Amino acid sequence: MTVLALVLTTMGLQAQNWPEWRGPAANGIAEQGNYPVVFSATDDVLWKVKMPGKGGSTPIVWKDRIVLTSGVGEDTDGEDGVLCYNWEGKLLWQTKLGNQLPGKHRRGSGSNPSVVTNGERLFVFFKSSTAAALDFEGKILWKTNLMEEYGEISYFWDLGSSPVLAGNNVVFAVMHEGASYLLALDQVTGKVAWKADRNYECKAETAQSYSTPLVVGEGGRTTLVVWGADHLTGHNAETGKMIWSYSGFNPTQRPYWRTIASPAVSEGIAVVPFGRGMHLAGMKCIGSGNMTGEDFLWEKKGIGADVATPIASNGKVYVVGHTGTLWCVDLYTGNELWKNEELVGNGAFFSSPTLAGNKLYVCNEEGDLYVCEVSTSGIKILNHTKFDDNFVSTPVLVRDRMLLRGTKNLYCIGN
Repeated sequence: MTVLALVLTTMGLQAQNWPEWRGPAANGIAEQGNYPVVFSATDDVLWKVKMPGKGGSTPIVWKDRIVLTSGVGEDTDGEDGVLCYNWEGKLLWQTKLGNQLPGKHRRGSGSNPSVVTNGERLFVFFKSSTAAALDFEGKILWKTNLMEEYGEISYFWDLGSSPVLAGNNVVFAVMHEGASYLLALDQVTGKVAWKADRNYECKAETAQSYSTPLVVGEGGRTTLVVWGADHLTGHNAETGKMIWSYSGFNPTQRPYWRTIASPAVSEGIAVVPFGRGMHLAGMKCIGSGNMTGEDFLWEKKGIGADVATPIASNGKVYVVGHTGTLWCVDLYTGNELWKNEELVGNGAFFSSPTLAGNKLYVCNEEGDLYVCEVSTSGIKILNHTKFDDNFVSTPVLVRDRMLLRGTKNLYCIGN
């Protein structure tokens, strides 16, 4: 009975947390819960709080804490900030980490990457290249600046890659048109555990990647799956050494094929959006050596996501196109199961979707939030709510509530 109670308690605790950008399993899928479906911009909004500046990061949740990054103050003279709220929407603390580097894109900011936590420490990354660890009281445990340590970072737009945890390290990806690399810092000390160069010859802007690495277990080891510069690569999480790579995404070497959306991985298959939202490919993310497009399991044209990261679940892949087209494709073949264009025409979809059971939560830059019931035959829109806000972060579904981070406010919606 004691062992069973411990197991159930541990499972319950994990289900109540959202420790990183894409949720408890880093795949955009919420744990089972009774999440809000019917609501409006006022009804069932338990609370909303005004943001102190601009930011696009997704909130994370650990126990009774909600944590996110944000600019504090105006773009021109603000600072990088980490904010912590409780479940009543009260600001518990705010920590500033130095001058921010403002966003360049109209929906961008200096605070696009999301916080990640191991339950003891909070790890953050900003466009200013400041990387830091804090405790849950807002105390800075260590802090460094990657540009000061390793040279200028030349992103054309705004840094979007969130840090990830692998073993005892926190890993940062810097992929631009200069010297690109993966950097692992010890979670406790902030000291360098390893640094791995990752450089490929590409046409203009194509080497720039705003995607977030995935941490996957395969073959008895932990692998970092990294997407950018026309290559999908797998790295040993303990050393950074490359294990395998795929090329063949851009055989004609086209320029301006920067990557924003991250891959989705399920059942050992990586689903990779590329070509500015016009291509989608599937491949096994295991093995060793260099592989090409001939080794893809499948590739499809005319289906893809430019910014929103797809979701792979139960043999299906849900893809949100830049203008709102929704696709469902077969994980193993890439064959289109259905296509829906009911969301088209209401603004760009920068936000990545969240799946809870058979309900897909999708929002766009113009403040439209959709709750869609998905099935093998298509979708049914259960709710379309318009907020006076702009959404680029991922909807967070946890503890039977939804957290929505807008440009203006943070919302908590519940039944």
